[in-house]
Amino acid sequence: MPGCFKKTLFALASLISFVSFILIVVAMGTPKWMTGKILCKTGADLVNATDPELVKFIGEIYYGLFRGGKIRQCGLGGRRSKFTIFPHMVKKLNTGLHVMIIMFLCVAIFFSLVSFGFCILNAIKVPYRAINGPAGACLWNFFAGGFVVLAVTSFMAAVKLHHLTERIANFRENVFRFVILEERFEDCFWICVASASAHAVNLLLIAISGIHFPTIKTKTEEVNVTAEDIMY
Repeated sequence: MPGCFKKTLFALASLISFVSFILIVVAMGTPKWMTGKILCKTGADLVNATDPELVKFIGEIYYGLFRGGKIRQCGLGGRRSKFTIFPHMVKKLNTGLHVMIIMFLCVAIFFSLVSFGFCILNAIKVPYRAINGPAGACLWNFFAGGFVVLAVTSFMAAVKLHHLTERIANFRENVFRFVILEERFEDCFWICVASASAHAVNLLLIAISGIHFPTIKTKTEEVNVTAEDIMY
C-alpha cells in the first residue's frame, strides 16, 4: 500500500486530471474562442466615412470550433446572424488545420481520462509493473498536456497566419467586404491553456511523490546492567 503522503498526491493528481477533462469538453462546446471587431469596408468606402462616422460600420464577431455569430454594421443598423463551421463553412477555411485542432483536443480528452485512471490506481495501491506506476502516470499526463498545447498552437496559427477571423467574417458576403480591426482570445481559449497547465502541475506532483524523505529515528537508551541490579 502507498504511504499517506503518496496517496494524497496521487488523489490530488487524479482530481486535476478529471478537472482538465471537464475543461476541454466545455471549451470545445462553447463558441467563444475568439471575439473581434469587424469593419464593413465596402459600406464605409461608399459614403467616404470619416473617423466619427466609422462607428456605424463597425460590427462584432465571435466564434469557436463549431459555431459562432456576428453583428453586421453596414450603415443600416446592426444585423445579427449565427453560423456553424460544419459542414459548409469549413470548406472556405483551412480544413486540414481546423480538423487537426479538434482531433488534438479529442486525443487530449482521452489521455486525460487515462491519466485520471492511472492516478487513481496509484493512490489505491502500488502497481507491480513500472508502466502502471508513476512512470505511466507521467507519460499519460505528458501526452494529454502536449496535445492540448498542439491544439492551442494550431488555433493561434489558424488565426494569425491563415486569417481565420477574416475568412469567417466574409463567408457568403457577396456585396460587402469586412476587415478585422481587433481580435481577442476569449475564455475558452484560455481554458485550454489552463488544462495544459494542469497536466504540468500533475507532472510536478508525481515527481514529488517519488522523493524519499528521510525518516527521523529516535535513539534508544542503552540499558546498563550491573552486578548490584542482578542481586536485587
